[in-house]
Amino acid sequence: MAKHLSVVPPAEAKPEGSLPSDVYDLGRGPESTADRVKRLQTEAKLLAHEEVEKLEHAMDALVEQAKAIAEGGDAYAAGVRDIAGRIASDVEQKASMLKAILEKTSHL
Repeated sequence: MAKHLSVVPPAEAKPEGSLPSDVYDLGRGPESTADRVKRLQTEAKLLAHEEVEKLEHAMDALVEQAKAIAEGGDAYAAGVRDIAGRIASDVEQKASMLKAILEKTSHL
């Protein structure tokens, strides 16, 4: 072994439930209940916004797929094309309403 290198003993095991990412800012006092409620509400609103955006993208994909079937010609049965066309129209309208609501409420 080279003289400039030294053996480092293995790290001690951390207590159960302790994670390396556990960080506590000692410069701050404990979080008040009101602050915690505000923080959790903000987090919940952000998560809800993300879920609505996922729904919006899924609806857009559904509209595209339904339009493709509706315009697919004789490869699809006439009834299937008709229903797919109605689905595309209905979901497109609902997606537009959802987008408008999301844009209106995301600024609050």
